[in-house]
Amino acid sequence: MEQQELIIHGKRLTYRLAGKGPLVLLIHGMAGSATTWKQVMPALSERFTVLAPDLLGHGESDKTKGDYSLGAMASVLRDLIVALGYKRATVVGQSYGGGIAMQLSYQYPERCERLVLVNAGGLGTEVNPLLRMLTLPGSEAILLVACAPPVRRIAEAIGRVALRKKLESATVIPELWRSYSSLGDVDARRAFLRTLRAVIDPRGQSVSANDKLYLAAGMPTLIIWGEDDHVIPVEHAYAAHAVIPGSWLEIIEGVGHYPHCEAPERFVTALTEFIESTRPARIKVSRRRILRPPSAAGSDSG
Repeated sequence: MEQQELIIHGKRLTYRLAGKGPLVLLIHGMAGSATTWKQVMPALSERFTVLAPDLLGHGESDKTKGDYSLGAMASVLRDLIVALGYKRATVVGQSYGGGIAMQLSYQYPERCERLVLVNAGGLGTEVNPLLRMLTLPGSEAILLVACAPPVRRIAEAIGRVALRKKLESATVIPELWRSYSSLGDVDARRAFLRTLRAVIDPRGQSVSANDKLYLAAGMPTLIIWGEDDHVIPVEHAYAAHAVIPGSWLEIIEGVGHYPHCEAPERFVTALTEFIESTRPARIKVSRRRILRPPSAAGSDSG
């Protein structure tokens, strides 16, 4: 699973690719990277081809000025799939990546066989107050102080103590540390704030897929959520499940915002069972599909 890279539209996009079989695209969350999937990629790659990119502005991919909207990210991932020679994928998105996954399935349904939402953004306005605060003017200065080397050293020391004592939350500390420490780089901080402000404002999540969820009627959809998520509430999972006909719902008790890190075996089992038990979608875009009211939604698979 060595890191590889492509130049797409003049920008360097890094990714990890492993396994054989149907393609599974793993999309990480905000301030994350492909590394977030390292606990589940080996097991998944035994049955599938697993593709985990660093989104632009994240990980080792380029961090330049530009469009950090969900639509722009979805377009880049479509181009990555095509550039690597694949036709379609089961699209898995966690947190911010869940919003991208929904956007990808909406913009390019012909490229999506299944949709998997993991503690996904874009399903309601509620979100952790800290993220809302960071959209306010002056948050650049707050992040500069919070991510300064002395503060990072203190945070790292606290994390080491928690791991040694095996605190309940210790399973996610490495993931939280990777996200936090990535913001020590000025370009990464700027990209993070552009990404954040594209989907969140002081009132909460500003981008919603709720008006288009009925379009997922013909797309096999799995919703995985940690019951104890303090970033995006689990109520969003239940609401989306109620709206998307035929969707699967997996609520994992005792788990928070990162079920693939906190309960990797359960995550792999749920995802594998879902893929192997459902037929890949073949959805066509049509005028009738776009103009159909939600109440009349049905299957558009071909």
